[in-house]
Amino acid sequence: MEPQDLKTAHASNRASDAVPDVRQAYRAYVHRKWLALVIVAVLTFGFAFISVMHGSSDLPAIDVLAALFGLGDEHTSMVVWSLRMPHVLTAIIGGIALALAGCSFQSVLDNPLASASTLGISQGAAFGASVAIIVLASFDPMASSVHDGIVFTNPTTTAVCAFLGALIAMLVILALSRFRDMTPQSIVLAGVALSAMFSGVTALIQYFANDTQVAAVVFWTFGSLRRTGYSQIGIMALVTVAAAVFFHFNRWNYNAMESGEGSAHGLGVSVKNVRLSNMLVATLAASTVIAFCGTINFIGLIAPHIMRRFIGSDYRYLLPASALAGATILLISDLIASSVMTGVILPIGAITSLVGAPVFLYLLMKGMRR
Repeated sequence: MEPQDLKTAHASNRASDAVPDVRQAYRAYVHRKWLALVIVAVLTFGFAFISVMHGSSDLPAIDVLAALFGLGDEHTSMVVWSLRMPHVLTAIIGGIALALAGCSFQSVLDNPLASASTLGISQGAAFGASVAIIVLASFDPMASSVHDGIVFTNPTTTAVCAFLGALIAMLVILALSRFRDMTPQSIVLAGVALSAMFSGVTALIQYFANDTQVAAVVFWTFGSLRRTGYSQIGIMALVTVAAAVFFHFNRWNYNAMESGEGSAHGLGVSVKNVRLSNMLVATLAASTVIAFCGTINFIGLIAPHIMRRFIGSDYRYLLPASALAGATILLISDLIASSVMTGVILPIGAITSLVGAPVFLYLLMKGMRR
């Protein structure tokens, strides 16, 4: 055999030996991702079960299990299904929707700070709620009632106005991006400016309102997981499932855009169309939750960041991991809100901010050190 033939044979052998190594490395890669997903899923269901057990009167685990399977006594079943399950389901669905929206925003805008709160969506929803509670109630006083010094407007009207306010905020940002051909970074800056504008308009509306109306707006912006019934949960679940399916079908687009817009174009991805459609769907998912639950900050920001530390930026696994992490964080925040003071449930928006801000600062500083 000629020397050149020997070299070719050795190279061929090395290549054939490398193929099993590559396959084995990929199997280990996938195994690690699925292991992380299973761990986060177990945490989510574990905290959900603890939330069902926890309340003004704690229930034993065996009684909760019996009630969940329809075998408990009437009192336990009523507490589980009528009092505790609605806010637990709201926390799970809301956390999933906000985390998926944040994950999508961060991908299509190529900005780790993109979320519903930094793009003006939350502030637009607060503006819409203020209009419903203060302005619309002034035209139709019969549509609202006062209890313990707080104005309660028709919750459907408030939710619809909050949703429309959030949608207006996103449409303004999209219009600016389309007509001015703004960069993704400029879109986030436009969201910050829009947030300030909506906050200013909301403050002006409150300035001309009476004390009870201002208290109602502040109460709404605090955020709460206990305003929803099964009908509202059904709406949130329907929107969240539809958004999750949409994001799932875009997972390869997200992976392509991780390498930059030029690489994504080379792979056949229409970056502008993907960005437009994903921002609309993410806004729909986030604003639906905000409309029913009020302002809930940081879930869409920190959940994807936390899971990137364990999962990486492969959106096949990052999307479901972020969704589960968002649900877990919101469940933990709800447990904290109901456990700090006996008989008092603290605002969920304040708890998510107090929990989320230090975590985000830690992740930011850790990334800077790296």
